[in-house]
Amino acid sequence: MPLVTNYDPSIPTEAEIKLSAESSRTLATYLNPGKTTQAFRVTAADGSEQEVVIPATALHLLVDILTHIAAGDAITLNPIHAELTTQEAANLLNVSHPYLIKLLENRDISHRQVGKHRRVRYTDLVAYKQQSYQRQSAALDELVTQAQELEMGY
Repeated sequence: MPLVTNYDPSIPTEAEIKLSAESSRTLATYLNPGKTTQAFRVTAADGSEQEVVIPATALHLLVDILTHIAAGDAITLNPIHAELTTQEAANLLNVSHPYLIKLLENRDISHRQVGKHRRVRYTDLVAYKQQSYQRQSAALDELVTQAQELEMGY
């Protein structure tokens, strides 16, 4: 059965928020950096039980999802291998569509042409985001250093 990730997210109900908060706290206690898998005993509504073994990365993702739902956020999943339209990529980076096009044309972010349309790999967006964050962090560090040298009281 294929994973359906292209659904319209909805705002969680109060009951879903409460249940997600409880579930995320409980599952978070099982997060263990040294383990690559984690086994759980799942009890279905009909009372039947089954042991389920899931990868540690999936457990981390599940805890993150539940935490966002507990905060009242609507969420979606995007597979890492996904190729996005330029509008989807702009939305993910929280920039305007014209700005993203400039980044693509300047080759700041890799992309490929599919007919007349551009497609951007999710991994390329994540790499750009990390590089951008590192540049911003370095610039802020430089500003702090200058402020301290000038004894500006920061």
